Amino acid sequence: MIQFLIDGGPVMVPIGGASVVALAAFFERLWALRRGRVAPRAVVQQVLEHAKNGRFNEARATCAASNSAVARLLEVALDWRGTVRSEVKERIEEVGEREAADLERWVWVLGTIGALGPLLGLLGTVGGMIVTFNSVRDTGSNGSVEEIAGGIAQALVCTFAGLTVAIPSLIAHRYLQSKIDALVGDLQEASLLLLDIVTQKKAPIGAVEAPQ
Repeated sequence: MIQFLIDGGPVMVPIGGASVVALAAFFERLWALRRGRVAPRAVVQQVLEHAKNGRFNEARATCAASNSAVARLLEVALDWRGTVRSEVKERIEEVGEREAADLERWVWVLGTIGALGPLLGLLGTVGGMIVTFNSVRDTGSNGSVEEIAGGIAQALVCTFAGLTVAIPSLIAHRYLQSKIDALVGDLQEASLLLLDIVTQKKAPIGAVEAPQ
Protein backbone atom coordinates (compact mmCIF):
# COMPACT_ATOMS: atom_id res chain seq x y z
CA MET A 1 0.00 0.00 0.00
CA ILE A 2 2.84 2.38 0.87
CA GLN A 3 4.57 1.59 -2.41
CA PHE A 4 1.31 2.23 -4.23
CA LEU A 5 1.14 5.74 -2.74
CA ILE A 6 4.81 6.38 -3.52
CA ASP A 7 4.30 5.30 -7.14
CA GLY A 8 1.63 7.97 -7.55
CA GLY A 9 4.04 10.79 -6.88
CA PRO A 10 3.48 14.07 -5.02
CA VAL A 11 -0.12 14.48 -6.26
CA MET A 12 -1.08 11.57 -4.01
CA VAL A 13 -0.67 13.87 -1.00
CA PRO A 14 -3.63 16.17 -1.81
CA ILE A 15 -5.65 13.19 -3.04
CA GLY A 16 -5.06 11.40 0.25
CA GLY A 17 -5.90 14.54 2.21
CA ALA A 18 -9.12 14.98 0.24
CA SER A 19 -10.14 11.40 1.02
CA VAL A 20 -9.68 11.98 4.77
CA VAL A 21 -11.68 15.22 4.67
CA ALA A 22 -14.48 13.59 2.67
CA LEU A 23 -14.68 10.68 5.09
CA ALA A 24 -14.81 12.99 8.10
CA ALA A 25 -17.48 15.22 6.53
CA PHE A 26 -19.63 12.23 5.59
CA PHE A 27 -19.65 10.63 9.04
CA GLU A 28 -20.18 13.98 10.77
CA ARG A 29 -23.25 14.70 8.63
CA LEU A 30 -24.46 11.13 8.94
CA TRP A 31 -24.48 11.57 12.72
CA ALA A 32 -26.00 15.07 12.59
CA LEU A 33 -28.80 14.11 10.19
CA ARG A 34 -30.32 11.37 12.30
CA ARG A 35 -34.12 11.66 12.26
CA GLY A 36 -34.27 11.33 16.03
CA ARG A 37 -32.01 14.36 16.35
CA VAL A 38 -33.63 16.56 13.70
CA ALA A 39 -37.33 15.66 13.72
CA PRO A 40 -38.22 13.17 16.47
CA ARG A 41 -41.75 11.91 15.88
CA ALA A 42 -42.51 11.66 19.60
CA VAL A 43 -41.90 15.38 20.09
CA VAL A 44 -44.07 16.30 17.12
CA GLN A 45 -46.92 14.10 18.31
CA GLN A 46 -46.79 15.47 21.85
CA VAL A 47 -46.73 19.10 20.72
CA LEU A 48 -49.61 18.60 18.29
CA GLU A 49 -51.66 16.76 20.91
CA HIS A 50 -51.14 19.50 23.50
CA ALA A 51 -51.95 22.21 20.95
CA LYS A 52 -55.14 20.48 19.79
CA ASN A 53 -56.37 20.46 23.39
CA GLY A 54 -55.42 24.09 23.95
CA ARG A 55 -52.54 23.25 26.30
CA PHE A 56 -50.11 25.66 24.72
CA ASN A 57 -47.89 25.99 27.79
CA GLU A 58 -47.35 22.23 27.85
CA ALA A 59 -46.69 22.24 24.11
CA ARG A 60 -44.08 24.95 24.47
CA ALA A 61 -42.45 23.15 27.40
CA THR A 62 -42.15 20.05 25.23
CA CYS A 63 -40.40 22.11 22.54
CA ALA A 64 -38.06 23.71 25.05
CA ALA A 65 -37.05 20.29 26.39
CA SER A 66 -36.06 19.03 22.92
CA ASN A 67 -32.89 20.25 21.26
CA SER A 68 -34.09 19.51 17.74
CA ALA A 69 -34.78 21.48 14.59
CA VAL A 70 -38.47 20.58 14.54
CA ALA A 71 -38.87 21.72 18.16
CA ARG A 72 -37.42 25.13 17.30
CA LEU A 73 -39.83 25.47 14.37
CA LEU A 74 -42.86 24.45 16.42
CA GLU A 75 -41.81 26.80 19.19
CA VAL A 76 -41.99 29.71 16.77
CA ALA A 77 -45.54 28.77 15.78
CA LEU A 78 -46.55 28.61 19.44
CA ASP A 79 -44.90 31.92 20.29
CA TRP A 80 -46.71 33.69 17.46
CA ARG A 81 -50.12 32.12 17.97
CA GLY A 82 -52.99 34.57 17.98
CA THR A 83 -51.58 36.54 15.04
CA VAL A 84 -52.68 36.24 11.43
CA ARG A 85 -51.70 33.06 9.58
CA SER A 86 -49.43 34.85 7.08
CA GLU A 87 -47.41 36.39 9.91
CA VAL A 88 -46.96 33.09 11.72
CA LYS A 89 -46.02 31.34 8.47
CA GLU A 90 -43.46 34.01 7.64
CA ARG A 91 -41.78 33.60 11.02
CA ILE A 92 -41.70 29.81 10.62
CA GLU A 93 -40.15 30.13 7.17
CA GLU A 94 -37.41 32.43 8.50
CA VAL A 95 -36.42 29.91 11.15
CA GLY A 96 -36.86 27.05 8.68
CA GLU A 97 -34.32 28.58 6.30
CA ARG A 98 -31.74 28.74 9.07
CA GLU A 99 -32.43 25.15 10.09
CA ALA A 100 -32.16 23.94 6.49
CA ALA A 101 -28.84 25.75 6.10
CA ASP A 102 -27.59 24.06 9.26
CA LEU A 103 -28.60 20.65 7.90
CA GLU A 104 -26.65 21.30 4.70
CA ARG A 105 -23.47 22.31 6.52
CA TRP A 106 -20.34 20.50 5.21
CA VAL A 107 -22.32 18.67 2.53
CA TRP A 108 -20.77 20.99 -0.06
CA VAL A 109 -17.36 19.58 0.91
CA LEU A 110 -18.31 16.18 -0.51
CA GLY A 111 -19.55 17.73 -3.74
CA THR A 112 -16.36 19.76 -4.09
CA ILE A 113 -14.10 16.75 -3.48
CA GLY A 114 -16.20 14.70 -5.90
CA ALA A 115 -15.48 17.27 -8.60
CA LEU A 116 -11.87 17.87 -7.57
CA GLY A 117 -10.80 14.23 -7.34
CA PRO A 118 -10.69 13.51 -11.10
CA LEU A 119 -8.87 16.81 -11.70
CA LEU A 120 -6.18 15.89 -9.18
CA GLY A 121 -5.95 12.48 -10.79
CA LEU A 122 -5.59 14.11 -14.20
CA LEU A 123 -2.87 16.37 -12.85
CA GLY A 124 -0.95 13.33 -11.63
CA THR A 125 -1.54 11.59 -14.95
CA VAL A 126 -0.09 14.51 -16.87
CA GLY A 127 2.88 14.58 -14.51
CA GLY A 128 3.47 10.86 -15.03
CA MET A 129 3.33 11.21 -18.81
CA ILE A 130 5.80 14.10 -18.66
CA VAL A 131 8.19 11.87 -16.70
CA THR A 132 7.75 9.14 -19.31
CA PHE A 133 8.39 11.38 -22.31
CA ASN A 134 11.34 13.06 -20.64
CA SER A 135 12.87 9.63 -20.07
CA VAL A 136 12.40 8.74 -23.74
CA ARG A 137 13.85 12.07 -24.85
CA ASP A 138 16.90 11.85 -22.62
CA THR A 139 17.80 8.22 -23.38
CA GLY A 140 16.46 7.80 -26.90
CA SER A 141 15.73 4.32 -28.18
CA ASN A 142 17.90 2.84 -25.46
CA GLY A 143 15.71 4.25 -22.70
CA SER A 144 15.38 2.37 -19.45
CA VAL A 145 12.26 0.26 -19.30
CA GLU A 146 12.11 0.88 -15.54
CA GLU A 147 12.07 4.67 -15.97
CA ILE A 148 9.41 4.55 -18.66
CA ALA A 149 7.32 2.11 -16.65
CA GLY A 150 7.67 4.33 -13.59
CA GLY A 151 6.22 7.31 -15.41
CA ILE A 152 3.32 5.29 -16.78
CA ALA A 153 2.67 3.76 -13.36
CA GLN A 154 2.53 7.25 -11.80
CA ALA A 155 0.03 8.34 -14.42
CA LEU A 156 -2.26 5.35 -13.91
CA VAL A 157 -2.02 5.33 -10.11
CA CYS A 158 -3.02 9.00 -9.91
CA THR A 159 -5.96 8.47 -12.23
CA PHE A 160 -7.09 5.48 -10.21
CA ALA A 161 -6.68 7.28 -6.88
CA GLY A 162 -8.51 10.39 -8.06
CA LEU A 163 -11.50 8.38 -9.25
CA THR A 164 -11.45 6.25 -6.11
CA VAL A 165 -11.88 9.39 -4.02
CA ALA A 166 -14.31 11.18 -6.35
CA ILE A 167 -16.86 8.43 -6.96
CA PRO A 168 -17.66 7.64 -3.29
CA SER A 169 -17.70 11.38 -2.52
CA LEU A 170 -20.32 12.04 -5.17
CA ILE A 171 -22.41 9.08 -4.00
CA ALA A 172 -22.19 10.30 -0.40
CA HIS A 173 -23.12 13.83 -1.49
CA ARG A 174 -26.24 12.62 -3.31
CA TYR A 175 -27.23 10.38 -0.42
CA LEU A 176 -26.91 13.13 2.18
CA GLN A 177 -28.72 15.61 -0.04
CA SER A 178 -31.66 13.24 -0.44
CA LYS A 179 -31.66 12.69 3.33
CA ILE A 180 -31.73 16.44 3.90
CA ASP A 181 -34.62 16.86 1.45
CA ALA A 182 -36.61 14.22 3.33
CA LEU A 183 -35.91 15.84 6.69
CA VAL A 184 -36.83 19.29 5.40
CA GLY A 185 -40.09 17.80 4.16
CA ASP A 186 -40.77 16.42 7.65
CA LEU A 187 -40.06 19.82 9.20
CA GLN A 188 -42.41 21.54 6.78
CA GLU A 189 -45.18 19.00 7.39
CA ALA A 190 -44.94 19.29 11.17
CA SER A 191 -44.86 23.07 11.15
CA LEU A 192 -47.84 23.30 8.78
CA LEU A 193 -49.88 20.95 10.96
CA LEU A 194 -49.22 23.10 14.01
CA LEU A 195 -49.81 26.25 11.98
CA ASP A 196 -53.31 25.05 11.13
CA ILE A 197 -53.99 24.43 14.81
CA VAL A 198 -52.67 27.70 16.24
CA THR A 199 -54.35 29.83 13.61
CA GLN A 200 -57.72 28.14 14.22
CA LYS A 201 -57.54 28.37 18.00
CA LYS A 202 -57.51 31.77 19.58
CA ALA A 203 -54.93 32.49 22.21
CA PRO A 204 -56.34 31.95 25.72
CA ILE A 205 -57.28 34.95 27.83
CA GLY A 206 -54.27 36.32 29.65
CA ALA A 207 -51.80 34.72 27.25
CA VAL A 208 -48.58 36.59 26.55
CA GLU A 209 -48.72 38.66 23.39
CA ALA A 210 -46.65 37.54 20.43
CA PRO A 211 -43.27 39.30 20.24
CA GLN A 212 -43.08 42.28 17.98
